[in-house]
This record gives sequence, structure tokens and C-alpha cells, in this order.
Amino acid sequence: MATEYLSPLDLAFWRMESADHPMHLGALAVFRTPGPPGPDEGDAAERAAALLTARCAAVPGLRRRIRDVLLPLGAAAWSPDPGFDPARHVFLVRTDLRRPHEAAGPLMARPLDRELPPWEVHVLAGPDPDSFAVLFKFHHALADGLGALALAAALFDEVPGPRAPVRPVPGQRGGSVLSRLPGVLAARVQGVGQALEIGAAMAREGLPLGVPAALTAGPAGAGSRTVAGLALDLDEVNLIRKGAGGTVNDVLITLVAGALRRWLAGRGDPEPLGAGPRALIPVSRRRGPRDGEGAGNRLSGYLLRLPLAEPDPLRRLDRVRVGMDRNKDAGPARGAGAVALLADHVHPLGHRLGGPLVAQAARLLYDILVTSVPLPGLTFSLGGSRVHEVYPLAPLARGQSLAVAVSTYKGTVHYGLVADAAAVPDLAALTGALRAELDALVREVS
Repeated sequence: MATEYLSPLDLAFWRMESADHPMHLGALAVFRTPGPPGPDEGDAAERAAALLTARCAAVPGLRRRIRDVLLPLGAAAWSPDPGFDPARHVFLVRTDLRRPHEAAGPLMARPLDRELPPWEVHVLAGPDPDSFAVLFKFHHALADGLGALALAAALFDEVPGPRAPVRPVPGQRGGSVLSRLPGVLAARVQGVGQALEIGAAMAREGLPLGVPAALTAGPAGAGSRTVAGLALDLDEVNLIRKGAGGTVNDVLITLVAGALRRWLAGRGDPEPLGAGPRALIPVSRRRGPRDGEGAGNRLSGYLLRLPLAEPDPLRRLDRVRVGMDRNKDAGPARGAGAVALLADHVHPLGHRLGGPLVAQAARLLYDILVTSVPLPGLTFSLGGSRVHEVYPLAPLARGQSLAVAVSTYKGTVHYGLVADAAAVPDLAALTGALRAELDALVREVS
């Protein structure tokens, strides 16, 4: 069997991790039970944990761990975990917290065990017997947002229609070295040109000047996390889109910009000035969850200045729309946000030696992550309990205080916020600002 090496981008995510800045993404799913359990069934959270424990063993992608290899120097590869034990990955957590987001914060701060397959599932059982929550954690080396969705979907109840298998990324291409040489050389030449173009775009974007202090984090709170979530009506988002133009994603990004402006004002911070903080907007290079090219990362991105200095909500939306249109016209492989593609041009040893340096340089590349995870229009359930809400959660880069992820499920927009606990002790105020910004835009177009 051919060795299945980590792709350059997966390897970069694996090497960038530190104890204070784990590189896993997550999703917090809130379930509602169909009714009270029978006398011999146990509570819904116990049944969910038992189902997840039984099902994870049948998903090949969840039974593999990452191991260093001798050659190429600095590389790592996937290998089966011979002692795979679901009990080391699925946990039942009893909590008296009525808001599962509060329990999710400390769990998101905890790094995954790098000696095991890099994922965990925490079933959160609270005081409400009619609901429970499940926190999924997948290392970014294992999956991007769509890849994580495919892995998690294999743990849910069966849904109508065929379920696409998650196939591993081929480790090595067939054919002799000589037969592949012309194509390899052409790809190298094209890759160098792409790298130079991305580097030039990054230089044009300039240094992180005028970034609000609230969006930066120092070492004092390293490793601590708070999590918050907010559910908004998709119909209201579409009302704004139809009345003011742009796409749903333009509106969702604008809500973040407006909420940050309101939040900073509520903290008594100075009026935002300048071009605004740089938001990294990841872009998937997959065709969809059924792409079938493995669970690893296939990402690029756009870089967008959030117009925090603009006081008018509709003008903020227009500036976001113009900026996103400019990014789309250039394409996801050319602009400063395509920095992830540079991983392909780094030798594995470079990732191993330079991973910590790249992690520390994140704040030089962008100021806040704003990512969207598309969900299919299906109803997910676990043991008959249906998913009622689902909040995506993104990893927090070193030196940054906030990461924003958003998904749409069953007519509702779910914002998941992950913050440095010391730098952002008032994360709940930011969720309130998101709702206030939505209300303001609805009034403007009504």
C-alpha cells in the first residue's frame, strides 16, 4: 500500500499547532428529543454518546492517526491506529450550564491528543431533559469545513438518498518519474508564477495598521477560550439582500463589520478609522461535500477590508459587496487571501522547522477570520433526536482575539464566535451587536 502523505496544506496546519493555539475546528450541534425516554432507554444524551461510540469505529477516516516519516525529511503520513478505542474520542459531559456554548469554550481550548486520531466528540448533557448538545472537534489537518461535515454526517442517522463515502486522498501517483517529468516541470513553473503573484498581492495589502486593539490578543490569556452563538432568521437576511443587492454572504459579512463597529463603541473604544481590519474569507476549492477527493484541506481565500469606519449600514454593505466582487473577479488563486496556496511550494522540512514561525506571523497576514460553512438542506438526527441548531467554530490564530464562523441550517443563520477569554471578556455583547446590526439593516430596506 502506498504511503499516504499529508498534503502540504494539511502538513502546515499540523506543524503550526501549539498548546496555547490548537488547530482544530469545531461544530456545536444542539439537539431536541422527540419525547421522553422509555424506562429502560436512559436519557437522550447517554443514548447519543453510545451511538456515536458505536458508529465512529465504522468510519475509516476517524481511525487514522498522523505519524512522522523518515523521508521526505519533515513529512508526515496517515497510518491506521492499531489500538483505536472509541472511548478515547467520545465523551459524555454532565454540566449544569443551560447554555452549551459556555461549556464548549474550555473544551475548544483543549488541544487534541496528537498520538491519537485527531478528533473528539463531547456530548453535553445539561439540566434540560428534552435537549442535549454535541461538540465535534476535528483537527484542521484532518479536514476543512466541508470535509468535517462529511465525517460528522457519517455519525448521524441515515438520511434519504445515497451517502457519499469519504475517500482518502491518494498518497502517490502512478507511473514512472520520467513519464511524469514534463507535467511536473510545467506545474513547478506555473506554481512559481502563482506564488510570486500572491506575494505581490500581499505586499499591496500592506501591514496591519490601525487594527482595533480589541482584535488583538497578548500572551496573558493564551490558551483560554470563550464561545458564543447567535441564531438569526434567514428570511430577514434575504430581505436585506433583495432590498440592497449583493449576495447572502455579502450580507453576513456586513453584519460582522457592523457588529464590530457597534461592539467597539459600546466598549468606549475610539471611533474606527482607516481602511479597516483585514478579514480572511476562506474559499473551498471543493465542488461540494460529495467532491470525493478526501477529507483533507482544499482551501484558498479572499482578503477583505471590513469598513468599520463607515457609519451608514447600507454603505457598509455596498463597500463589502464591491470588495467581494473584486475578489471574485480576480479568483481565489491570485489575491492576498490565497496565502494557503503557498503551502504547496514549501518543502516538508520547511513546514516542520517554520511552522511555529508561520503561526506567529498570522497577524501580519490578516486580522480576523470570517468563514462560512455551507450545510446541505437535510435534517440531521441522532437516535431520533433532531439537530435544532448548529454553530460552526473556527480555530483562533496566535495574536488574534476573535474568529467568526457562520452556517445556514433549516432557514436559520447560525453565527459561532470563538474568542480569547482575556482579550474579549464581553463576547455576549458582540452577539447582541450582531442582532442589532441585522435589525438596523432590515429597517433600512423596509
